[in-house]
Amino acid sequence: MSQEKATFAAGCFWGVEAAFAAIPGVVEAAAGYEGGAFERPTYKDVCTDKTGHAEAVEIEFDPEKLTYEQLLDAFFSLHDPTTLNRQGPDSGTQYRSVIFFHSPAQQARARAKIEQLTREGRFAPKQIVTEIVQAQTFWRAEEYHQRYLEKRGQASCHI
Repeated sequence: MSQEKATFAAGCFWGVEAAFAAIPGVVEAAAGYEGGAFERPTYKDVCTDKTGHAEAVEIEFDPEKLTYEQLLDAFFSLHDPTTLNRQGPDSGTQYRSVIFFHSPAQQARARAKIEQLTREGRFAPKQIVTEIVQAQTFWRAEEYHQRYLEKRGQASCHI
């Protein structure tokens, strides 16, 4: 089975991880940190809002069962991509909306999806502020953050 990676930041990673993990074709979803310059950041580091990292979810998926386009649709339905550095009650750059692309094809699809949603007026009158950034180093979050909601018997949280 051939697998691909996708990485998204859409606010607090607990709910984002749980939502993506539930999609058929997702092989693995891991909570972590992406987009900053700090080496081996911890949750405590990222919460200072000084590392440049976003709380993100790295997904391994089977492209024969799930398309990147379907993952983009899920991403845009999971959160409000018009709020800068905020999701629900959480604020700070670690909660920003970001698509971290792993290939030029993913970058092109992400741009096309934002253009499509803008044309359709899905979030009008607000503007989509989602960043599209090349994936660099994904730092897996501490183990207690993995499957956080599942471990606590919760199905969702605010995202």
